[in-house]
Amino acid sequence: MALEAGMWAETEIVVTDAMTAAAVGSGLVAGLSTPSMIGLMEGAAVKAVSAHLEAGTSTVGSRIDVAHLAPTPVGMSVRARAVLDVVEGRRLVFSVSVADEVGEVGRGTHERFVIDLARFAQRMNERLATGGSEDT
Repeated sequence: MALEAGMWAETEIVVTDAMTAAAVGSGLVAGLSTPSMIGLMEGAAVKAVSAHLEAGTSTVGSRIDVAHLAPTPVGMSVRARAVLDVVEGRRLVFSVSVADEVGEVGRGTHERFVIDLARFAQRMNERLATGGSEDT
């Protein structure tokens, strides 16, 4: 099946101590960190399309623009949702959101690209071999 607008997925988890701003180094509070919230959004986007990709391909994140709107304490459930809005060749754009048991926690957009896994691995190995230098 081809990728098409409207595909969506949700993931649900319980916020743990490891997901707090204090634990990931993005602040001092013991609530859901913005990096952890973004990770949940990206995970929902991956889930929305992964079963529909050709063998030997995957997606990688390239851009995210989100607002973190409300705090979520450890022990509360959160649900991330991603809806595929745009398919332009290899470029995919999702609407993403996160809600906890009380209401909306965050929302925004997330861009991903479909990649060939072998070619991507080759490019990483080439960068490793050059020490990350673009001057080769």
